[in-house]
Amino acid sequence: MPAAHEFTVYGFHCDLYGHVNNARYLEFLEAARWEAIRGAIDVDAWHRRGWLFVVAHIDIAYRAAATLGDRLRVHTWQGEFGRRSAKVHQRVIGAGDRRVAEATITYVILDRDSQRPLPMDGEIRESLAGLPGPEDS
Repeated sequence: MPAAHEFTVYGFHCDLYGHVNNARYLEFLEAARWEAIRGAIDVDAWHRRGWLFVVAHIDIAYRAAATLGDRLRVHTWQGEFGRRSAKVHQRVIGAGDRRVAEATITYVILDRDSQRPLPMDGEIRESLAGLPGPEDS
């Protein structure tokens, strides 16, 4: 199963129209990604090695409004691997299994010293295998 993390919508998440502000969805998505990553790899060990997760691109589609008091579940799963980047897919689900938003995030593993993306192979690829996969979506 994809990693799932729950959030409650509070007043400070909402805009003047009473809907969750689009920028707040990015915060929910990022928090859920970090929880999924922490559950799969030793982030502190990666940081000691100088390996950093860096978002390169975000594509998000807003499907339905979330409002004050809603409980949202964010599902996160590992997507496709490229040579030096990979994708993570996320889905925000509201009450009644209503799709609220869907996102695809392209990320790289950056080498802190060289500031260049590392190849998505070997130990890096093996470590990321601990994230839920597309078959679990």
